[in-house]
Amino acid sequence: MDETGRSARDTARRWLRYAPALIWAAGLVMAAVTTPAVRPMAIVFVVAGLVFHLLLRSANRTLPKGTQGARARRQPLWPDASVKSVVEAVREPAVIVDRTLALRYANAGAMRAFGPLVLGDPIAMRFRAPDLLAALERAVENDEAEQEELTERLPTDRSWGIDILPLRLAGEARPPFFLLLLRDLTQARRLERMRTDFVANASHELRTPLASLTGFIETLKGPARDDAAARARFLDIMQDQARRMSRLIDDLLSLSRIETRRRLRANEAADIADVLRTVARQLGPQATESGLAIQLVGLDGDGVLVNGDRDELIQVFANLMENACKYGSDGGRVEIGLRRDGEGVEAYVRDFGKGIKAEHVPRLTERFYRVEEGSTGKPGTGLGLSIVRHVLTRHRTRLAITSEPGKGATFAVRFVRFLDAFDKPER
Repeated sequence: MDETGRSARDTARRWLRYAPALIWAAGLVMAAVTTPAVRPMAIVFVVAGLVFHLLLRSANRTLPKGTQGARARRQPLWPDASVKSVVEAVREPAVIVDRTLALRYANAGAMRAFGPLVLGDPIAMRFRAPDLLAALERAVENDEAEQEELTERLPTDRSWGIDILPLRLAGEARPPFFLLLLRDLTQARRLERMRTDFVANASHELRTPLASLTGFIETLKGPARDDAAARARFLDIMQDQARRMSRLIDDLLSLSRIETRRRLRANEAADIADVLRTVARQLGPQATESGLAIQLVGLDGDGVLVNGDRDELIQVFANLMENACKYGSDGGRVEIGLRRDGEGVEAYVRDFGKGIKAEHVPRLTERFYRVEEGSTGKPGTGLGLSIVRHVLTRHRTRLAITSEPGKGATFAVRFVRFLDAFDKPER
């Protein structure tokens, strides 16, 4: 039954409730103002009114609950306990609105995600999103499910996928309520942006050396065909560009392998002091070429075991050492050392160059982010510190960067000492 029919039915019931009183009134008037011959008819009216009144009371008692007249219709309609219990069992945020888009119920997940929600308020008071409100209006108008996305910038950047589902109740021609089920898409959207940025940056980094190679090849095939000096110079540049692409591809493959590896085994140990000595030995020629002296600090004495993969840790500190040689070449020396502190140990690489400006420090471990200021070497791939970050995440630790312009930079990693059967003190 539509709204017009329901209103007419309620009006008829309201007037029907007053019918016995009207019949009694008519009987009393007839008894008071008519002749004695007509007064028996007045008695009949009074008795008829009484019988009608008793019949109405009996009919109201036999009507189903919720249909006993207009008074029940005027009561506010709320989701019953069974609907609320089902919505409360949903882990995701879920809210119920009525056909006027007023909030009628919110589960615990919605309260955690969006803070206190006042029942009875319009849903637009909390979600000021025109697309969502338009989808809700379509759902109410058509009594059909809708889907929409909601993006919130404050207090944090969050994305939600929203399913708007009509709740059809027995005895109701149209659904009186609509369920809004919200799915947190923030992480998925962040990963999509990361993949998009990664493909764009990788394509850009590969396009630059490829364009250089293509240009020099065309030059050698054309104007410089018979120029031996230009040919030798161009071939050297082409070799450098080819090596740059090779380094980039190697770093991409390395990053991919690290991201797909599982966490370390609990019993996997590496001697961090030996790792640092190995890195200093391997990078010695590069430091000498940059005019730097390598200074070992705290690496004398016994080794220090930490939970870690030796090869990956060598890769971490080799990356840090290469950056120190590249950006700290005017500092004269590079420190690579170890600080012991109870059960903890801190391994670090420090240069004494120009340092890093404060605005660059938080972004140094981003993929393809580079600071070329002060660099005297060849441009890097921008993936070295990103690889370092991923390796250290697998080792349940992180890279701490401190720098002051004019005083160099320190890259430190803190580990918890790994005690095995050979390192435990004797009883």
